[in-house]
Order: sequence, then structure tokens, then C-alpha cells
Amino acid sequence: MNVNGIRNKNLKKESNGIYSTVSGNDHSHRSCCVCDSKRDRLLLSSSSSPTNLEPQSLNFSRPSPRGLGLSRSFASSPMTTVPASDSNLSQELPQLLTEFMVDMKCEGCVNAVKSKLETIEGIEKVDMDLANQVVRILGSSPVKTMSLALEQTGRKARLIGQGVPQDFLVSAAVAEFKGPHIFGVVRFAQVSMELARIEANFTGLSPGNHSWSINEYGDLTNGAASTGNLYNPFQDPTITEPLGDLGTLEADQSGEAFYSGKKEKLKVADLIGRAVVVYKTEDKKSGPGLTAAVIARSAGVGENYKKLCTCDGTVIWEATNSDFVTSKV
Repeated sequence: MNVNGIRNKNLKKESNGIYSTVSGNDHSHRSCCVCDSKRDRLLLSSSSSPTNLEPQSLNFSRPSPRGLGLSRSFASSPMTTVPASDSNLSQELPQLLTEFMVDMKCEGCVNAVKSKLETIEGIEKVDMDLANQVVRILGSSPVKTMSLALEQTGRKARLIGQGVPQDFLVSAAVAEFKGPHIFGVVRFAQVSMELARIEANFTGLSPGNHSWSINEYGDLTNGAASTGNLYNPFQDPTITEPLGDLGTLEADQSGEAFYSGKKEKLKVADLIGRAVVVYKTEDKKSGPGLTAAVIARSAGVGENYKKLCTCDGTVIWEATNSDFVTSKV
């Protein structure tokens, strides 16, 4: 880990590539900032009291509704308007709590990030945690919009969790398409017991419309052909559209497709181990599917403050685009 020229050799890595923080020496985590680089060099040259890298204990493992000023009933899902910049996204989104790890190093960083996020339509509340470099955002704005706003502040940011200020067994899931031709990410987040939020991004598709779906099995032995039928837990012959039918993706001339929307009666916990399938055309019966990815559990709110990848010791800020699935959501 290279933090202002210092190499941390106490690195571990998990097999799944998730970042994890381990005890180590970090001489600059508390005191450095872009505007204070000269002061940092002086501190680094004279420091003899290393700071522990272990994350500070939070007031909550899952943010408390009271602590964030969040107190609401899920009897009816709150809706707000999607920002005008995302008018191509298909549906209004329900509110959700989204967590980013942002490379903030001082109160100036905090103020800059918060001021930028508060200008985005659909964001209701921003909670900053400088000690853990975590930003929690409550609102209906798509992840893509928030990610771009954070990039515009000049600071590195990674999405680390999504959910609501309530306890669900599994509140978030993700399917990653890792090529070699089609790349993408599909994110599922439980908003209420009867509503899930879905956001997706794909690159490498042929221009035009593509059907996509949740299929029964996560068996990719024969690619999409071995994922079974569309997921339909109700087995009701009167239901004309299976729950796993996600509609249509529209890829532009560059092969990129974006989607943000919601799905009634979809339970994220029931999707783990199944597959997301993208088809060559709008007709799901035209073939077994163009590509597929297994749906895996993803971190919920307050579940992932790890900063080191235990596979190769890469610090989250040092990771390059090649370390992540190509994504704009």
C-alpha cells in the first residue's frame, strides 16, 4: 500500500476480491489533504507514532433511522423525480440509502463533497463520516448520477453498500458481466418487502433493443443456455408476465445500455444464485441468450468499510479500472 510514499506490508486479500482493512502503519491517514501536502511531508519525516489502520467503531453497523433523521413507513414507497440528466432512465426510483467510500482527508474535503451532492435533484440527505471516509446518501438519484458527481470533485470514490434503514436478511445483490465482449453490472436493492430497485449498465452490446431477464438457475456451464426458464415463483397461469421478465434494454450506437427502475413483489434474498440473462433481440424466444451472469449477495448499508484487497494487497484507492467491471452505475 503506497500512502504518500509509505509501503504498508501488512496486507491480506480475500478470494472474492473484497477490500478488507488490517492492522498496519499509516502515517498520513488523519492529517493529510491536497491543500496540506507540504505539512504532510514534514509530519511524515518526523512522525514516530504510527496510526492504526483498523476502522474506527461506528455508532451503528446499520445506520439508525434516528441518527440519519430517517423515520418512515414502507406502507407506500416514497417516490421522487429522477434528475433531468437521467431522463433516459425508464422509471422513477424509490428512495434508498447508498454508501460510497470517498478519498476524503480533511474537513475541506467533506465540505466539497457534501456541497456537490446537495446540488443533485433527488438527494434528500447526505451524511458524512470522515473517520471512515464514508458518505451515506439518502434519495432517489441513480448510482450513476451520484458516482459522476463524486468524480467531479476530483476525489476517488467506490460504491460499498446499498439498502434502507431497516433490517432485511439480504438487502442488496449484484450480477457482474465480465466479458470478453459484453461487460456490465446489474444491482438489486430491497426497498420494502414488496419492492426492489434495479439499476444496470452494459457495454459491448449491438445497437438496438435487447430483452433481459432473471432466470431460474445460476448454472453457466453452457452459458445462458443452462440458466433455465424465466424466474416465476408464483406459478400462476393467469400471470402473463413472469416476475423475472425485466423488459427491454436499449443499446445506443456505441453499444452502451443503461437502466434504472423498480420491480413489485421482487425479493432480493430469493434471487441469490440465479442468473441475469441478456438476449440478442427483443424476443426472448429467439435463442438461449447472448450472455449471462450469476446473481450474488452484495454488501448492504454499514456492512463494508474494508479498504484493502486481501488477494493482492491493493488499496482501494490504488485500484485501476481494469480491477473493476466496466460500469457507469
